[in-house]
Amino acid sequence: MDENELDAIRQRKMMDLQRQGQQSAVADERAKQMEVQKQAILRQILTPEARDRLGTVKVAYPDVAEMVESQLIQIAQSGRLNGMIDDNMLRDILRQVTPKRREISIERR
Repeated sequence: MDENELDAIRQRKMMDLQRQGQQSAVADERAKQMEVQKQAILRQILTPEARDRLGTVKVAYPDVAEMVESQLIQIAQSGRLNGMIDDNMLRDILRQVTPKRREISIERR
């Protein structure tokens, strides 16, 4: 390979890397916008106490919190929600969503 071919390969590689960086930045920005919109909707449908509880659940069980947030947003957008969701209603929803714990007991003989 001569010097011109190497320069052309380097140039293409740099352009590819720049394009990937731009695509990544666009994807990050889109994800941030989606999160802001999701939080705005949750602010409208949850009382402050329910939002605090959901935040606590999100720290301990992020996958459960994401699932509940998605379901609440879908319900709100479909118009099936009457009023705001308070802490007690959110607790009931979380009880329904979380799997039942199995009690394990060890018996010695």
